[in-house]
Amino acid sequence: MLYLAQVRKNDFLDQHQLRLLARQEADNLWAIIPEEAFILLGKGKIMSENLLVLVELSPTGDIERLEDATNWVLHLVQNYLTIGITPEFLQQEAERAEHWRQSLTLQNQDLARRSLELEARREQIQALEESLKREKNGYPQEES
Repeated sequence: MLYLAQVRKNDFLDQHQLRLLARQEADNLWAIIPEEAFILLGKGKIMSENLLVLVELSPTGDIERLEDATNWVLHLVQNYLTIGITPEFLQQEAERAEHWRQSLTLQNQDLARRSLELEARREQIQALEESLKREKNGYPQEES
């Protein structure tokens, strides 16, 4: 699983560790890790303190891949922040999408109702046609 982490110095153990900040849930979906979670880098692994890194952890919690997150952060800035995608903008877009969904649902319900009404009218017309045919052929009209 992929995580965004920050390099910290653990003075007690005299080694660096990673503080896990966020976890990738899906391609474009990340979840903040609210509690403090740390992974020790081990002795001899020296990195700049406060450096942001992307770390891929195995299911057992072992570090499989570790890379500087600078390019990843710049990619996010370039793709989302330079065109004005803000949390407020995303909220407005989500609200617009919900309004569209509700509107389409209402339109669909209206079309279904009209379809049922048309079908009922068609059946009434067919019944009247049958009744007229019977009258024309000399059969007595059925009373309802």
